[in-house]
Amino acid sequence: MKLQFKHQKFQADAAKAVVDVFAGQPYLTPSYMMDRGSGTYQQSSTEDEDFTGWSNQKIVPELNDRLILEHINKIQRTNQIKPSLNLEGRFNLTIEMETGVGKTYTYIKTMFELNKHYGWSKFIVVVPSIAIREGVYKSFEVTQEHFAEEYGKKIRFFIYNSSQLTEIDRFASDNSINVMIINSQAFNARGKDARRIYMKLDEFRSRRPIDIIAKTNPIVIIDEPQSVEGKQTKENLKQFNPLMTLRYSATHKSDSIYNMIYRLDAMEAYNKRLVKKISVKGITESGSTATESYLYLESINLSKNAPTATLQFDMKGSTGISKVTRIVSEGYNLYDNSGQMEEYKEGFVVSRIDGRDDSVEFINGIKIYAGDVIGKVSDEQLRRIQIRETILSHIQRERELFYKGIKVLSLFFIDEVKKYKDYDNPPTNNGIYAEMFEEEYNDIISNLQIKIGEDDYMKYLNSIPVEKTHAGYFSIDKKKGIEKFVNGKINKKEQTSDDVNAYDLIMKNKELLLDRDPKRSPVRFIFSHSALREGWDNPNVFQICTLKQSSSYVRKRQEVGRGLRLCVNQDGERMDTNTLGNDVHNVNILTVIASESYDRFAKGLQDEFAEAVADRPHSITAELFIGKVIKDNNGNEQVIDDDMWRAIYFDLIVNGYIDKKGVLTDKYYEDKANNEIKIADEVNDSSTSVIEIIDSIYDSRAMQPENARSNNIELEIDENKLAMPEFKALWSKINSKSVYGVDFDTDELVKKSIESLNTKLRVSKMYFKVETGTMNQIHSKEELINGESFVKEESASYGGDITPANSNIKYDLIGKLVDETGLTRKAIIQILQGIKPITFNQFKDNPEEFIIKASNLINDQKATAIIEHITYDVLDEKYDTDVFTDPTIKGRLGVNAMKAKKHLYNHIIYDSTNEEKFASELDTNKDVAVYVKLPDGFYINTPVGHYNPDWAIAFYEGTVKHIYFVAETKGSMNSMQLRLIEESKIHCAKEHFKAISNGEVVYDVVDSYKTLLDMVTR
Repeated sequence: MKLQFKHQKFQADAAKAVVDVFAGQPYLTPSYMMDRGSGTYQQSSTEDEDFTGWSNQKIVPELNDRLILEHINKIQRTNQIKPSLNLEGRFNLTIEMETGVGKTYTYIKTMFELNKHYGWSKFIVVVPSIAIREGVYKSFEVTQEHFAEEYGKKIRFFIYNSSQLTEIDRFASDNSINVMIINSQAFNARGKDARRIYMKLDEFRSRRPIDIIAKTNPIVIIDEPQSVEGKQTKENLKQFNPLMTLRYSATHKSDSIYNMIYRLDAMEAYNKRLVKKISVKGITESGSTATESYLYLESINLSKNAPTATLQFDMKGSTGISKVTRIVSEGYNLYDNSGQMEEYKEGFVVSRIDGRDDSVEFINGIKIYAGDVIGKVSDEQLRRIQIRETILSHIQRERELFYKGIKVLSLFFIDEVKKYKDYDNPPTNNGIYAEMFEEEYNDIISNLQIKIGEDDYMKYLNSIPVEKTHAGYFSIDKKKGIEKFVNGKINKKEQTSDDVNAYDLIMKNKELLLDRDPKRSPVRFIFSHSALREGWDNPNVFQICTLKQSSSYVRKRQEVGRGLRLCVNQDGERMDTNTLGNDVHNVNILTVIASESYDRFAKGLQDEFAEAVADRPHSITAELFIGKVIKDNNGNEQVIDDDMWRAIYFDLIVNGYIDKKGVLTDKYYEDKANNEIKIADEVNDSSTSVIEIIDSIYDSRAMQPENARSNNIELEIDENKLAMPEFKALWSKINSKSVYGVDFDTDELVKKSIESLNTKLRVSKMYFKVETGTMNQIHSKEELINGESFVKEESASYGGDITPANSNIKYDLIGKLVDETGLTRKAIIQILQGIKPITFNQFKDNPEEFIIKASNLINDQKATAIIEHITYDVLDEKYDTDVFTDPTIKGRLGVNAMKAKKHLYNHIIYDSTNEEKFASELDTNKDVAVYVKLPDGFYINTPVGHYNPDWAIAFYEGTVKHIYFVAETKGSMNSMQLRLIEESKIHCAKEHFKAISNGEVVYDVVDSYKTLLDMVTR
């Protein structure tokens, strides 16, 4: 399997932020340098025997510190970051990116962009540990082809090794893009190998490696600077002579943030669905104040009939006492079913099972909640419960994702190898945790076989032997020709492992682990040393279980960090919003099986999130808005002034979106979920940008981890409703698949694009600064080189018709527009020839912005043309009713689920309060025979992605005009408030249903049952 990579806007924005700091720097080829004794000289010939290599060109003098700071401030305002008051270092730039969103990908892309715009080609990536170093190297490997397709060139990358100094020569002498990856210990530690970088070495022609590196004037990228940059490291990094230093991390130290130009923090990453949603399975030890009897309530199971509970308790057998797990109902007597154990004699009869608060109560008054353990609990038993809960969560997630072609992995962190692999326990060599795992796994699978029978998923499970489905990833000792797992070396300060071979195993098997074929890759459960936490980087980890007490140095964000990446399917395709839409957080859920209560773990995690986004505002104030940049629907920018801010604030109060303290209310979040947010008319075209600013407010509700035990509804299909003639008739009308075609008139598209460009294209002019100064007496060559001998006297800014500073750069305007729009060169030439001279002349004012904005306007017209000219044809292929049973659908009563009478399932899962209200009205209306909220597997193909309609409804014949209705529920019926891509899908759906039903099925957007009824009876 080969991992696929997509172009994502936030990664491009982060790269652009760095590039824009140096706007005005011309594209220059690398500078030739040669080494003669102590001096470095530049010349054009590459044949000189003293040739050393190529260096990054210096930043041109015209880009002085004041202009650079102005660029930084403009970027900061655009990205809603507080502007820097001065230039913090020359040049230091900070980029904050949450764990799991592709930080390494982003800075690799930034390298290509800096090379593309300015010709810079020498880069050094500094990392804090071997774990991160190996992960970075792997990222360069797997993204190489992806970036080569985009940029037409490849990066040459290598890991610094003091015994392989020829790589340093190649780094310097090659004029293509070169990257050296080095961990800070290689130039920081006092050991002999570390010191070699500063030594004159015979095998390196009596040169010091650090000098050759420094002469390349490299761009230094620090990965995780909070772990790299101690006082000594900061000093040593100066010896690399960096052109600039870029710092990337999710957790920068507050006192080491220099000129932050881009921020994607934990809250924003979560809100934009760029990382997995976090769910927590807590285990609460209630002690023995009420009883010495052992009880563990695993879960409450709701169904059409009375609820049941999965309960673990002690049982007396012929060979002793063991713990058993049983599904119990009200009236179940633990004393009778435990072999009459005395500990359950006093009133341990189930009196009540309550799905509302996930509890079981006994006639003796003892009440236990899901996830609770009472009685005597040893550390060993607690680990067994964690292992069982991990397997249960794994099976649940795996069943849901099986038919989506997604491999599910679970990760156990342990503190010593012997607990997984014990070589004193032949023949299996299983340690205590491996034994527990196999026992619990076999028990769960045997019960599952009884529950769901023989289907494709069970066949998959039965094809994998238990001993093959778990594996250990540890350091390996190869003494005497026998391979054995060992604990390896642990860095006591950082609590991480420095064993290369452990990371070798993890990284080299990354793609293999994602393969779902049980013959090639049966491993689904991984045991690894807790110290390898940093090294794990697999996107399909859905469960994380730490089988040890969390020490003070282990932070919860660190604990969940290895599982935050969005998963991939069997084709290596990332399951993100582009693939799944708003369903991304129903697929991408990371479950943490904690050794503490949900409340305690969730609070600890939230406290860490709050700490990480401490600089975010907590209420709506003028400072939040004034001076911020917003964009209208055409991409035009404007700055929020005092009048505009007052209008926004007034509407927020009137609509009940903020309280008297300026804190966001539940109504704001409800209206946002239903697309009903109302913002002041003054910013109507820029309402999306305003909402983005409002969403920068920190609200702990948005970051609340989900309680994994609260998902206590598993929808069951009602076979009687499936057999109803009304549903059969409805299904026969809507289950046909279709294929679309688009045949638009290119001349018409050209004409509309010309009109759009002439009326909407507005490109901001570049400004140019002229400064005058006087040269003082020169004291040294360095003063002359650095420009320190000049004293500035005055400066002035100019715009208008002045020739741009970078006018020597040649742009392939036609080629760029062809790349961005997908139109032919002929069509682009016709558009450019057709626009007014005053429109075209904007190109010379700001070429880059002209290309971006012109492409967006042309693409808008192209999208409209597709919508207006799309046609659908019916295929012979149809959807089967299996779409309603695969995969399972889960929810939480009173949170996002409710009981239903007329729904195809016994319950209904809703996504918003508007959907909940609509479903309630459907369920109680006498005219409705049966309805169903259509599952994700039922979709329509469109040019802008898969589209899944919301509802299919059948009415009783004779009560209303007898038609079948497919509905999309929206909080607003105003088409101007629907996003273009959403509007496109809705139009395509209308054409699809026209094609497959000859008008017998009506598809439309409704905001209530009343609107639906008006349409049906019309």
